[in-house]
Amino acid sequence: QLQASGGGLVQPGGSLRLSCANSGFSWGSYYQIGWFRQAPGKEREVISCISSGERYTYYTDSVKGRFTMSRPNARNTVYLQLTSLKIEDTAVYYCATGATGDGPCGHVKSEYEYWGQGTQVTVSS
Repeated sequence: QLQASGGGLVQPGGSLRLSCANSGFSWGSYYQIGWFRQAPGKEREVISCISSGERYTYYTDSVKGRFTMSRPNARNTVYLQLTSLKIEDTAVYYCATGATGDGPCGHVKSEYEYWGQGTQVTVSS
């Protein structure tokens, strides 16, 4: 079971740290972890992911250099640090995970089996 938290209302240029706590099982070597977001009227899109064994990390172009995904000490919580937030970052943010092989992490939601409930991020002045 995944539990996402940390969302809120922030002004443009501000920061937030999202957390994704895994309480259902231990992330082993063959699980990928992803952060997705879904804005109103839009498809859910991947914004960042880590492959199994953390060999690969991916960021979509729109967040590259502003968002950072981390999993300190390989424990059961993954973070997404959001900085320099823009109005267009407003969305519900989801964490997801699923079994995978050794390749890069998946960029589409169908590649992930387990999802958190989402946390709302609103960027507004």
